[in-house]
Amino acid sequence: MSTPLRSVLSASVISAMLLGATVASAESLTIGISSEPSSIDPHYHNLGPNNSLVRQVYEPLVSQGPSQELRPGLAASWKPVDDTTWEFKLREGAKFANGDTVTVDDVIATMNRVPNVPRSPASFTQFINGMTFEKVDDKTLRVKTKTPAPLVPTMLSVVAVVAKECAENMSTEDFNAGKCLGGSGPYQFKEFKPGDRTVMTLNPNYDGPKPKWDEVTFRYLTSGPTRVAALLSGDVDVIDNVPPTDIAKLKADSKINVSDTLSNRVIYLHMDQFRENSPFITAKDGSPIKNPLMDPRVRQALSMAINRQAIVDRIMDGAAEPAEQMLAKNFFGTSQKLQPTKYDLEGAKALLAQAGYPDGFKMKMHGPAGRYTNDTQILEAIAQMFTRLGLVVEIETMPPSNFFSRASTGANGQPEFSMILAGWGSGTGETSSSLRSLLATFDKSKGFGAANRGRHSNPELDAKIVQALATVDDKKRAQILAEASEIAFNNVGIIPIHFQRNVWASEGDITVEARADEYTLPSGINKK
Repeated sequence: MSTPLRSVLSASVISAMLLGATVASAESLTIGISSEPSSIDPHYHNLGPNNSLVRQVYEPLVSQGPSQELRPGLAASWKPVDDTTWEFKLREGAKFANGDTVTVDDVIATMNRVPNVPRSPASFTQFINGMTFEKVDDKTLRVKTKTPAPLVPTMLSVVAVVAKECAENMSTEDFNAGKCLGGSGPYQFKEFKPGDRTVMTLNPNYDGPKPKWDEVTFRYLTSGPTRVAALLSGDVDVIDNVPPTDIAKLKADSKINVSDTLSNRVIYLHMDQFRENSPFITAKDGSPIKNPLMDPRVRQALSMAINRQAIVDRIMDGAAEPAEQMLAKNFFGTSQKLQPTKYDLEGAKALLAQAGYPDGFKMKMHGPAGRYTNDTQILEAIAQMFTRLGLVVEIETMPPSNFFSRASTGANGQPEFSMILAGWGSGTGETSSSLRSLLATFDKSKGFGAANRGRHSNPELDAKIVQALATVDDKKRAQILAEASEIAFNNVGIIPIHFQRNVWASEGDITVEARADEYTLPSGINKK
């Protein structure tokens, strides 16, 4: 097996060695990643692979640890000034890769850009909605809200800050072309080749501890067996999203390290709940029918027809847990009362008949191919379960970038599909962001429903979310969010399937810090 640590020697270094100079070789790291980002514009698409990739280049004001605990980021400290004002102090010495000092002007320009990124499939606007950003001095920022907003630091931990020049003058295409050197993180982008790889090199002006790796290459290996083979052959040093069927084998290999943790991601079904005639649903004979997914009884019947434990056991090989809400119960703001919907095929048939569909209907389901662990197999299994319910089901999968674009905005600015399989990871590590993004009534001006691809709408749920976001007391806010989760469950706004386990594997003397947010960060990859 070839060594995973590769010596990278420039001509000048070789010359120095020949002259007897003592130099240290640079160390490079190659990571096999399962999901390709749709962009390296940090504000274009609130998507896990994008967020993970840009986090080492563009820093948020507040950072998150492996369990999504808040830590200093671009801001060295923050504090509430009063009920509706937070103050952030930027760290001294922070510089962008181009050498410019980071100031509050850059932060404000960033926040102004966020809601104005064209064609964003899932906007970051939701995280800054209702906030006003004011400059006190070059290193002091105040964030004002109309009502008490205890989650301001948490929300700002999701938004990456870029230099003012980039924020005001560059398009998504410019970011993808590597034209922005306005990141303050430990790395800068060297190369972005969609479908192939992304390469990062050191930010020469980074003011923090020197990173362990001088160059990091992310290779996009969407096939699980291909990732494992690349690790075992030494072509890559680390892989994420280890296929469940390979976990035991890799754990038994003394030359491989495996790390894992419960994810903040739920795999779920979104359903068209806003069109009288849904584009991929008909009667069994192909004739038009009123959209059955608008009836909560139909949605409940579909949920009851899914054998979640069978999916966890047979498709996920135990590397998942059946889901009943947005986040697993160990996260903030979840309901301890809820349990996964019990598999009950006969009860589901009775409920479907009660709703007026005793013979079922015909439906096509859509999903991304290779975005989530075993996503195609999960979609196929659910289709079979729906077939047993009496439906005629067809599935179609496609590359993730194409899928998310069509699922979000389609050709006419509306979600294109009738039912989709998708996943959602809570970027904030608590329930409000998931509820607000996936289930709040779609309202672009408020940043609500940014990823609500079924356009579910429930005024009672909306009111609970708004109430929670304005509740300062943590205990009370957690209770309100739990109640909101119960409303969403009872109305079947989405159908939760399972929570993933995040699993990494690495060669020999390399270890990976497992993270709930699924991010694979070079700063969390160490050499023994």
